[in-house]
Amino acid sequence: MSKTFARIVFALTGCFFAAFFLWPILQIMKGGFIDADGRVTLAYLTALLADPVYLGGLRNSFLLACATTTMALLLAMPLAFISDRFLFPGKTLLGSLILIPMILPPFVGAIGIKQIFGQYGAVNSLIISLGLRPGGWTFDWFAANQFWGVAVIQALSLYPIIYLNVVAALANVDPAMEEAAQNLGCTGFRRFWKITLPLINPGLFAGGTIVFIWAFTELGTPLIFDYAQVTPVQIFYGLKDIGGNPFPYALVAVMLASSVALYAIGKGLFGRAHYAMMAKATSSGGARALPPGPRLLCTAFFAGVLTIAILPHCGVILVAFSNDWYGTILPQSYTLGNFQMALGHDLTVSAIANSLKFASIATLIDLILGIAIAYIVVRSQLPGRQLLDFLAMMPLAVPGLVLAFGYLAMSQEGRFFACINPVKDPTILLIIAYSVCRLPYVVRSAAAGFQQTSETLEEAAQNLGCPPVKSLCKITLPLIAANLIAGGLLAFAFAMLEVSDSLVLAQKQLYYPITKAIMELFQLLGDGQFIASALGVWAMAFLGVTIVGLSFLLGKKLGALFRV
Repeated sequence: MSKTFARIVFALTGCFFAAFFLWPILQIMKGGFIDADGRVTLAYLTALLADPVYLGGLRNSFLLACATTTMALLLAMPLAFISDRFLFPGKTLLGSLILIPMILPPFVGAIGIKQIFGQYGAVNSLIISLGLRPGGWTFDWFAANQFWGVAVIQALSLYPIIYLNVVAALANVDPAMEEAAQNLGCTGFRRFWKITLPLINPGLFAGGTIVFIWAFTELGTPLIFDYAQVTPVQIFYGLKDIGGNPFPYALVAVMLASSVALYAIGKGLFGRAHYAMMAKATSSGGARALPPGPRLLCTAFFAGVLTIAILPHCGVILVAFSNDWYGTILPQSYTLGNFQMALGHDLTVSAIANSLKFASIATLIDLILGIAIAYIVVRSQLPGRQLLDFLAMMPLAVPGLVLAFGYLAMSQEGRFFACINPVKDPTILLIIAYSVCRLPYVVRSAAAGFQQTSETLEEAAQNLGCPPVKSLCKITLPLIAANLIAGGLLAFAFAMLEVSDSLVLAQKQLYYPITKAIMELFQLLGDGQFIASALGVWAMAFLGVTIVGLSFLLGKKLGALFRV
């Protein structure tokens, strides 16, 4: 690619990030730290941190993220290690099914789990039927401790992200290093702690960071559980005062600073540790067979985790198929009417159409930008290309809720971007928000494709008279089509089910995406919960097909799309 064309692409992508990533963040900082006279002030921040309500929300959000990440790690690491090192019955099938939690946003799963563990849910009905409690006894298991209810739901939904990264990291570990340690007397857990764990730290950091920031800024699940004592919900409730109240700005600024600081600390401690290893062919690596007893234990462990993890999905599916489910172990009657209503309800028809439109355009933007950024980073020698790569990855470290608030702030009346105020029509901002939040997946996927494709193929085409851009389109892009399809599918699927941007920016029913429609339906009396669950099942089926397709295209490399 010519240097002139590369510079043009660099400038255009730089302008995109300046306008729709850096500028919203700047507006948040301005609203929280600039007073009415235009002077820098810490008064808003000081007052916010002195308020026990806001301070408690920050503490709860941090502890919630810690609890979620810890539980996700405890689930994902043993699963990944067993999957990489041992052969056991049903390994291929269970290894695919273990990714099922990724096909449902956590807040939709919360609808199902509330039905199972609610006051008149399945668990209480089972306890009464077994004679362990008298008839009429009630207990709301998750409402009794909303904190742990939210943490458990989020961990069960997010652990596959860590699992994918750890599996990919373990696949790259040279067995010769572990064999050398074993020959020197370092065996068992000590060998894992001293040798294997440091080698997979980058993978752990990549997955753990995404899970932590996701849990720290998750909005939908606490809303479903009525858990308002967390910062994301406090920000959401403060949106109505965004025009004149500086405290929501300061609160978002604190959340942004916390997320970036935690990311930087983790990156400094774990993300830079890369160890050079020989190819796996240098030793006898690979999964090994186990005796019958341990084999069955591995299968039972995978199946047990899977059973627990799909409880929210089972709850959503049963609610979607039920006419009524109150005070019984299973629904008293079943119907397909909820699915028909989910595709024919005034709220859902437009929501599905909106999500398809927003996600499709956002994915097209991501593909164009992702290919351009990846090509510049991998193939060009332009100064500053690493900065562009850093900016492209930063949306994984900056919460979606923060960006959504920034877009709302920069489009207020009297601001430069007032013409795209979401109060009038959120289409442009939603498309931009979806594309920015999901761009890292396409960049990483495209960059991997460019790194695996020899540059000499393009050079040969150019030597035969093919222009640089044409050689890219005719030679390289077809060769990395699988990577581009994988990144594009993932960006499209997650854009379809984006939560924070949809809840914050979509303020008119006419423009509701799917996730906003599910939330609104859930809050309706009567059939609202059943229609919301049916719409969630449709979304689940859509994302499930996408994940299965991605696993066929990328296999163990799927975890690389979740790297920061």
